[in-house]
Amino acid sequence: MQSFVSSLLLPFLCITGALAAPAAAPVEIERRAISGDVLAKLSMFEQWAAASYCPNNNNSPNSKVICEAGNCPTVQAADTKTVIEFQNSFATDVTGFVAVDKTNKLVVVSFRGSQSLKNWLANLNFPATLTDICPGCTAHTGFWSSWFESRKRVLAAVESAADANPGFQLVVTGHSLGGAIANFAAAQLRNDGYKCDLYTYGAPRIGNAAISDYISNQPGGTYRVTHTNDPVPHLAPIAFGFVHISPEYYISSGNNVPVTANDVAVYEGNINFRGNTGKLFLDTDAHGWYFNKVGDCGPDFEISKRELELAYV
Repeated sequence: MQSFVSSLLLPFLCITGALAAPAAAPVEIERRAISGDVLAKLSMFEQWAAASYCPNNNNSPNSKVICEAGNCPTVQAADTKTVIEFQNSFATDVTGFVAVDKTNKLVVVSFRGSQSLKNWLANLNFPATLTDICPGCTAHTGFWSSWFESRKRVLAAVESAADANPGFQLVVTGHSLGGAIANFAAAQLRNDGYKCDLYTYGAPRIGNAAISDYISNQPGGTYRVTHTNDPVPHLAPIAFGFVHISPEYYISSGNNVPVTANDVAVYEGNINFRGNTGKLFLDTDAHGWYFNKVGDCGPDFEISKRELELAYV
């Protein structure tokens, strides 16, 4: 029997990106290769996203970033310290941290993916709402509400960390729901004048073409990473007016295998069918593997995975 969450997800999961929408015409650019340097950054910031799933990084500020599951070795080897950690927010349970990495000269904002009922309810709150990111920019209400609930603390922590560490690169990252929230955080920080790079992994579509294109065209590096036939980037549906940021860094290698530069293709456009969106046979395991098992620190990650699986039964 399908669970309550799965029953709610089913109608939206079944409307995949293969449905063309009048809101935005597909834009497809030929494949571009990536360099070894870009690959290394994609891998490192996936580890920063993975670290947000670890409870010890969400409830003990001013501590070193550690992944008990062993899935963030590069991060763990660095000289890191969290500035703030946040979880259990009232409405959306938005969870993550802001940290300083003195080894790599970084200030990192990391948002966790779905791990709680409040997270799932945010995922399902899909009607569009107007944002203050840019004129005419609407967003998925649940994703936007998650950012709105956390942004005052996050912005204050970033300001403090940036002032204390001049010259450090600011990076925002997240996996799944965390990736969706990261889009808005990066957009706001860029609007506030920060030079900010954005890395998302397995993130869903966040809003209309106006907001997606606005974020895509802001100064700073923008890396939307997808993996083979991960189902989550197929949400929210194109048919409901949702599109992705661009470009897409599409990983074609399978689950549980190392990713090489030759396994990653770059595709432009807020709608393109050459990467993840063009995959019709979806695999929930692909959502959990981005360079490593990104959600391994999260005690409830397998529950979330089963919810997705049941939605396709």
